[in-house]
Amino acid sequence: MLRSMIAAVVTLVLGSAAVAQDAPTLRVGMSGGYFPFTFVRQGVLQGFEVDVMNAVGERAGLGIEFATMSFSGLIGALESGRIDTIANQITITPEREARFAFTQPYVYDGAQVVVREGNAGIGGVEDLRGRTVAVNLGSNFEELLRELPYADEIDIRTYESNIAQDTALGRVDAFVMDRVSSAQLIQESPLPLALAGAPFSEIRNALPFRSDKRGMALRDEVDAALTALREDGTLAEISQKWFGTDITSPD
Repeated sequence: MLRSMIAAVVTLVLGSAAVAQDAPTLRVGMSGGYFPFTFVRQGVLQGFEVDVMNAVGERAGLGIEFATMSFSGLIGALESGRIDTIANQITITPEREARFAFTQPYVYDGAQVVVREGNAGIGGVEDLRGRTVAVNLGSNFEELLRELPYADEIDIRTYESNIAQDTALGRVDAFVMDRVSSAQLIQESPLPLALAGAPFSEIRNALPFRSDKRGMALRDEVDAALTALREDGTLAEISQKWFGTDITSPD
């Protein structure tokens, strides 16, 4: 079941139980409301991102401490030093690369238009002219839409949550999210939704760190762990668990 984004609340959950208690701690921010990447079910924080970060912690010898908050607050929390990185499908963009030090990508995806089931008027991104389109506040999907040559013909609306519900209810004509999450949402949710066309932009998601001495050192440790997890098949295994396919490889 789709979980609403948890706003203005910080929940700490300790991961990587196999790591010694006195190990250095990596503070990882996530929304806890982005199924199946990070979500809460029966009071337990879980998902693809949680499994990946726990595997990174075990490989790098780091304790993992998760902090959940509103998605739109994650970048501010990273910049202020309240967390060390964000595991919430953060897409690499030129603007973000100028502000943060990124690891290698660990998810390859695409931007996807989603509509109410039966909406034959929108068959893909080219049909968004004159339409109202929802995106999550703070996500890169607003930027991708504004880069379209006909962006001034699209009424883009930012949401903290409930973009799927408002699309299903007809309050907006469509929403844009990553392809993997969109497909999983449609499969798991009772809402009458459907994919509209093919993905219209490649997305590479990675872990951002502050560009200071500590941040760069942590980035290097985590990046080395990701390389090892990719080479031994762990990343692919975690992806198969949650998606039935490997989204961790560009192939």
